[in-house]
Amino acid sequence: MYGLSITPKGSNHRIPWLALVMASPLSSLSSILSQHHCAIRIRLPTRCCVSIQSFSAKPHLSSSRCLLRTPPSFRPGFSLIFSRKFSQSHPNLPLSNKSEVPSLHSFIAQAALTISEVQPDPASASEILPKGRIYHETYGCQMNINDMEIVLSIMKKAGYDEVVEVPESAEVIFINTCAIRDNAEQRVWQRLNYFWFLKRHWKSNVSIGRADSLRPPKVVVLGCMAERLKDKILDADKMVDVVCGPDAYRDLPRLLEEVDYGQKGINTLLSLEETYADISPVRISKNSVTAFVSIMRGCNNMCSFCIVPFTRGRERSRPVESIVREVAELWKEGVKEVMLLGQNVNSYNDASGVDKEVEPGANWIYSEGFSSKCKVNKTGLRFSDLLDRLSTEFPEMRFRYTSPHPKDYPDELLYLMRDRYNICKSIHLPAQTGSSTVLERMRRGYTREAYLDLVNKIRRIIPDVGITSDFICGFCGETEEEHGDTISLIKAVGYDMAYMFAYSMREKTHAHRNYVDDVSDNIKQRRLAEIIEVFRDSTGQCFDSQIGTVQLVLVEGPNKRAPDSELIGKTDRGHRVSFKITPVPHWDDAVGGNQNPGVGDFVEVRILTSTRASLYGEALAITKLSLFYSNVDEAIADEQNLKSSCL
Repeated sequence: MYGLSITPKGSNHRIPWLALVMASPLSSLSSILSQHHCAIRIRLPTRCCVSIQSFSAKPHLSSSRCLLRTPPSFRPGFSLIFSRKFSQSHPNLPLSNKSEVPSLHSFIAQAALTISEVQPDPASASEILPKGRIYHETYGCQMNINDMEIVLSIMKKAGYDEVVEVPESAEVIFINTCAIRDNAEQRVWQRLNYFWFLKRHWKSNVSIGRADSLRPPKVVVLGCMAERLKDKILDADKMVDVVCGPDAYRDLPRLLEEVDYGQKGINTLLSLEETYADISPVRISKNSVTAFVSIMRGCNNMCSFCIVPFTRGRERSRPVESIVREVAELWKEGVKEVMLLGQNVNSYNDASGVDKEVEPGANWIYSEGFSSKCKVNKTGLRFSDLLDRLSTEFPEMRFRYTSPHPKDYPDELLYLMRDRYNICKSIHLPAQTGSSTVLERMRRGYTREAYLDLVNKIRRIIPDVGITSDFICGFCGETEEEHGDTISLIKAVGYDMAYMFAYSMREKTHAHRNYVDDVSDNIKQRRLAEIIEVFRDSTGQCFDSQIGTVQLVLVEGPNKRAPDSELIGKTDRGHRVSFKITPVPHWDDAVGGNQNPGVGDFVEVRILTSTRASLYGEALAITKLSLFYSNVDEAIADEQNLKSSCL
């Protein structure tokens, strides 16, 4: 990206060169260039800047100067020379050979030609100074965490290599935001106030040792809140320098560069195509044995309470091949479990290989009793196809996914989850409410009865499945009877875990345009407390049922409550399990003797106790994912044979 600009005499504003060329004849440009103190500024793609200034110490004497500023990546001998013809307007100017001085026409042509030829010196690439240290904070869902990893990859490619642990040491501060609920936005505003303090009082902060950044930090707001409140954020007393929406992260280096020229950087355009499929994220947790992989973006469901379609845009899916490549890279790095991410992850639809459109929704199968207001135009490879491919090619890697919609659980997906040992038997099934009338106002596309039928089908096909959910209390017009329906649903299903919130109305949503938020905050909080209490009783039974069983636990790290003596990890159903570090047999006989389990090991653990929120057990052996389930299958077969012989 390069450009020419002119600063006329007595003005602090630059006029783009192209704008002058388009709007004025060359004679007008010549008159502008003849003014005293006129400067031409050229921005080149290689990040060098050429300024041509005309100045005069006396009215009758004029001269020209060509200034070249080059970054450290250029060799000292690198130069550009531009000239301007002064002989006609300044006949007294001493020139050795006026006939050889190019005209203004030649200058424009030569500038364009020379710029196209400028290339940085690859031999001095190692001399490039860092552009600034990055500090980042992320609020909200797992998608935001993965987005931050994408941003770090983009910034690293642009020369921003260093990431620091505290904002006081950073020249660039990223805050990745969530707009789902008001509480999340309020936390972001509090942090922005502190970042504004670091920027506005930078000199004093550095002088007293509170900060050690090299210059006032640039504050960048990313994510859903950036798209929803872009104007408010930029107008907030120069608090923020750049606002960038979820689909514009590739533009961040340019937006930050604009700040150097006194501009506010903003790009919140939503895309119908952007999936960042070609970008390898920079993992925030370097030594983690688990990782996030985004497979699709956006949402078409248009639930009346939800802001996501307006901040994340329409659904689009990454090609299967790009996902397989990313997972393969993670496997090489030692990752043992991958969480597949999407705003509506199980509506994944890779239609990249489909040439023609079909009748909308013709080949798309929903869960029985469920519907959608948005029809699918092209049916490609669905979520079950992707899971089939990943679970086959990476047999020793475990796969989870979130966040799904109940409408997209066709039978083929459920049977695949049953048959593949490395697809976790854990299903997130957001109900939002237990009332059919509230579900209709929410535009969820199903009834209470259809939801319960789906739960029963899931448990029939996958007997030991863990089910989790989302609930909103106090939605517009919710009565005590409708609230009671939610409590009875929680009791009927028996969830392993749930996210529960009081309703928070969001601008732009269908509810904001058509309903009234008429349930008071006191009633919302009282109903939320009642839901949480009922849920605790329900989930406690799920955890207690695991006592005495042997579970396969992927060790994620030391238990923070006893870091020197205990490890902690997750079971297939997502339950947290801690156990003491003790030598146990290893699946590989070549290792020899008992070994202490470590991070990244799959460990057989017998569950001894339950706290109704976590499990505690004893380690039995270090094993492999495939080996554990082959032994389980053999044990089940032996038990069935024994029962048959007894009959």
